[in-house]
Amino acid sequence: MREGLVTRNTKETQINVKINLDGKGDCQADTGIGFFDHMLVLFTKHGLIDACFDVKGDLHVDSHHTIEDTGIAMGLAIRQALGDKKSIRRYGTAYVPMDEALVLVSLDLSDRPYLVFDANFSQPMVGQMDTQMVEEFFRAVAFNAGITLHIKVLHGSNCHHIIEAMFKAFGRAIDDATRLDTRIEGVMSTKGTL
Repeated sequence: MREGLVTRNTKETQINVKINLDGKGDCQADTGIGFFDHMLVLFTKHGLIDACFDVKGDLHVDSHHTIEDTGIAMGLAIRQALGDKKSIRRYGTAYVPMDEALVLVSLDLSDRPYLVFDANFSQPMVGQMDTQMVEEFFRAVAFNAGITLHIKVLHGSNCHHIIEAMFKAFGRAIDDATRLDTRIEGVMSTKGTL
């Protein structure tokens, strides 16, 4: 099993994240932000990843620290679970529709973190989640997991649908990129390392 377990405690958040890349899509998410919990469950379900997110944050301030720090811990857990990256496919791309919304996520487990986030939200909040925090979450995951990550909204007007399509597409792209392929000897790179 390719698993990552990260504990991250600061003055603002106390976080435990466990990731199993070879799971079935089972998830327990308790961040104190209902919509964010729902998105984490969607990510794991569509990525066929088993995960547990136990998060306590300073929500009396706002959602920023809780969401960003969860992304940091999740990224570190993904990095840990990937290990030496031998025989992984490395690249993953997914288009996911959600009613009027259509989102593209394409990524490379390159260990060269980068985020291109092409999305605009017409509402400041969905439930108790600040829509500005969606980009911050994906940046935290990408930079701590070592992912080159592109997220582009092709169509959409409903913020709930757009964000949901992002998390589902991210899960599917991660599943594709982390799959083992017995034809790949070592890592998928002419450099011999990722």
